[in-house]
Amino acid sequence: MPRRGQHTPHRIAGDPADVAGWPRLVEEFCDWMGAHGYSPRTISNRRGQLSALVDWLAERGVTRPVEVTRPMLERYQRWLYHYRKTNGDPLSFRSQSQRLLPVRAFFRWAARNNVVLYNPASEIELPKVEKRLPRPALTAAEAEQVLAMCDLTEPTGVRDRAMLEVLYSTGIRRSELAHLVIFDLDVERSTLLVRQGKGRKDRMVPIGERAVTWVTRYLTEVRPALVVEPDDGSMFVSAEGCGFSPDRLTQIARRYVQESGVNKQGACHLFRHTMATLMLEGGADIRYIQAMLGHAELSTTQIYAQVSIRALQAVHSATHPGATNTRHRSPNHPALDNQVRHVDDRDDDVEELLAVLETEREEENRPPSGSPNGQPAAGSHHDCDRGLAARPPASTR
Repeated sequence: MPRRGQHTPHRIAGDPADVAGWPRLVEEFCDWMGAHGYSPRTISNRRGQLSALVDWLAERGVTRPVEVTRPMLERYQRWLYHYRKTNGDPLSFRSQSQRLLPVRAFFRWAARNNVVLYNPASEIELPKVEKRLPRPALTAAEAEQVLAMCDLTEPTGVRDRAMLEVLYSTGIRRSELAHLVIFDLDVERSTLLVRQGKGRKDRMVPIGERAVTWVTRYLTEVRPALVVEPDDGSMFVSAEGCGFSPDRLTQIARRYVQESGVNKQGACHLFRHTMATLMLEGGADIRYIQAMLGHAELSTTQIYAQVSIRALQAVHSATHPGATNTRHRSPNHPALDNQVRHVDDRDDDVEELLAVLETEREEENRPPSGSPNGQPAAGSHHDCDRGLAARPPASTR
């Protein structure tokens, strides 16, 4: 039984029987990526972005990769820049870049395999990606408010509470939550095994006692009544008895965030951001947070918190003459020495922690690969709505 929220692959326009046509060559490119260890998600995303290019070229009479020239790709890049989504907003430069990267990868592969005489995308310059602060994370009180929204009188409410507790406690990605199996939880050691996370890497993360309690309750009281045979071992299963797709998990988490009234946007990734931010504000070294999040590079971790804003606020209140209504203390107050040094040292590590959150959130929540031109399928929701919408009518281009 397919998981709820899964999508069918993009259809590549063209004649499948044409050995030099887009459908055949895109399939060969996807096979090549699979043979070289690219993840299924990466392959699906690249296929979807190539589908958008193929549709654009087909409307202009270009049906084979060998017919593509550099000026065509430059016009496609300008088209992406001028394109407007259904709500009237332009594509961000990050979204434009995400649509051009698979194009460059395809033609690099095509040139190496003598599919085309030269690489028309070799000199395509990607747009400069803007650096943005992430959306605000939940406070500890707001996180508790969201968790309390689950209806514990219903089996699915207990299941949802267990899922949210795992997200909040461990900060794992929604795709990693969807692929957990019941044997990944070690109750005695209070650890959770994340199998084949991003980059196809396994990692062991600690999980809090409260989250373990909720998961144990769910596995004991709820899961046996939900699962259907044959049981594939998925830890969290839907009312239909099968595992969740990442998009379905987003729908569930977003609903609880909205119903809680915390006035913050997000879903599964919001809990990941919250976990990292609260641990950082609580004094955790950023390298431990790096291990929790499964980042290979420290610079990737350096996006998940806002420059330790609470400590920075304390220094501001204590040193700025106009920060409070009380008499300002001397800037040489000895009580501030350690705190100021602490903030200065942490800022060196944390400053880039800001820019990575938005990048990873957009990567994780790209539009589903099975919907036309990146438009979210009916009934699906995403943390990031910067996907390429369905093409406008020809008259509007």
